[in-house]
Amino acid sequence: MKEYEELTFADNFMFCKILEENEYRCREMTELRLGRKSGNIIKDPKTEKAIKLTPDGHGIRFDVYFEDDEDTIYDIEMQTSNTAEIPKRSRYYQGMLDLNYLKEGKRYKSLPNSYIIFLCTFDLFEMGYHKYSFAPMCREDKSIELEDGTNRIFICAGGHRDDVSKELAAFIEYLTGKLSENNLVKDIQQKVQEARESNRWRAEYMTLRDMLDDEFERGIEQGIERGIERGIEQGIEQGLISVIMEDLEDLGGVGEDLRSRISVQGDVDMLRQWRRMLKTCSSVDEFVAAIDGRELVLS
Repeated sequence: MKEYEELTFADNFMFCKILEENEYRCREMTELRLGRKSGNIIKDPKTEKAIKLTPDGHGIRFDVYFEDDEDTIYDIEMQTSNTAEIPKRSRYYQGMLDLNYLKEGKRYKSLPNSYIIFLCTFDLFEMGYHKYSFAPMCREDKSIELEDGTNRIFICAGGHRDDVSKELAAFIEYLTGKLSENNLVKDIQQKVQEARESNRWRAEYMTLRDMLDDEFERGIEQGIERGIERGIEQGIEQGLISVIMEDLEDLGGVGEDLRSRISVQGDVDMLRQWRRMLKTCSSVDEFVAAIDGRELVLS
């Protein structure tokens, strides 16, 4: 994971904390993505907060969740790595929204409208659009909509079409690190700078990072035990390779040469060393330089 000072708005922790503390900006950003006005955000009477952070199915990543006074629920997630399961994950989130609502004893007919919104730093569908909107409709007659109140929207960087407003285009470019004179972009960047100086948030982030490191180490230990029991060292090797690849994606992506180099590394101890070195690196280039130096020492 990155050092706290290196976090940007596109990093899950910073994204969630800033929106949790800035209800007005959260609403403004949502309206920008939808292209229309939304209702007023409702505060939770128990916590006095309007924006809730809800863990995903694995308890590590969080979504930004809130309701408005027009009977609509919103669930927003930042997505910086292009994984194959995103569309199905959006389906899972939709189901969880409905289940959470119904478990309070409410009836199906009172289900609110809902929006699952993914903010992607890449073009998920590779069709050049900046905004992909989905709602159920009849395949035989596309003029017939199901009208079940569900909506899934993917806001994507990397598009080339002139399909969104200048304001939304500036916000999308900001997700990839490009600053501009757009008022919303400038305000969010100011919030990021202020957040980097927050000792409270820094402590929360460090606690989270330590927790994830502990989980990783326990996972490795469990993997070794299972590998010994089954006589399969390859499972540990592949697990390490997967974790290294995921961490490198967080640092900006893995080129084909580096991907091939890691994939063919069959020495589990070497992979462990690479994993430890990766924790101290702030870029892919720094990691490459580190493993080059390590290999020279070992040879």
